[in-house]
Amino acid sequence: AHLCGCSDVGSGSRERHPNSILYSILSGRNSGYLDGKPDRSRRHNCHCEGTRTVGLKDPKVTYQVASSLMVQTFCFIQGLPSFCQLPSEDQALLLRHCWVHLFVLGLAQQRIALEVTEAPDSSILRQILLGPGLTEQDHHRPTLAEVHRLRTVMNHLWTLGLGPKEYAYLKGALLFNPAVPGLRASTVIRGLQKEAQGALREVVHLLHPGDASRFSRVLLAASSVQSVSHQLVSQLLLKPVLHDTFYIY
Repeated sequence: AHLCGCSDVGSGSRERHPNSILYSILSGRNSGYLDGKPDRSRRHNCHCEGTRTVGLKDPKVTYQVASSLMVQTFCFIQGLPSFCQLPSEDQALLLRHCWVHLFVLGLAQQRIALEVTEAPDSSILRQILLGPGLTEQDHHRPTLAEVHRLRTVMNHLWTLGLGPKEYAYLKGALLFNPAVPGLRASTVIRGLQKEAQGALREVVHLLHPGDASRFSRVLLAASSVQSVSHQLVSQLLLKPVLHDTFYIY
């Protein structure tokens, strides 16, 4: 699957993947992940620590790092010949489902620490004056509990001390997910996932021959990555990408 490299994307591949596809994925068009529906679990205005809204402590720097990482993530994906040979519809479905998972792995691989600060809550008076639109927007603000969950996932990966090859094959195992609904080539994708997992197992055993349980722990860490919400990543780290045209090709 050539998961460790990031080859240049040819012009034919660029024509199959116009900017509009990437932008629609990031902005949530035709996707249930970023559909802007309010979280029913937060309908009450609870001010306990877990539901406190937060923002980036240094947004300018963090946005630049996150944008660069997003480019690297899609470069990695487009550099996989096995991915580019899939039907274009399947490529779009896999990207919509998996890009956040690979992005979080990139955050962990580059050991990017997220510094947040508590965001001031909108006053009741402002909510009344500005109408229900403000209240609904507040429901989408990242919470301290979500950030804690992301940090826990990253700490789990850092504790394992994964190397570049382990990260590469782990990304492949998450990208090629045959369980994504609507795939045309699910059988092929299932084979690609098994190939990535097999390569990951070989690398783990080669690098850590005396650690029999490491492969299972790596897969468990990969499972925890999927607990990070698309909404958290998009709202906390990629707001400028969602509001502006994002050119990657």
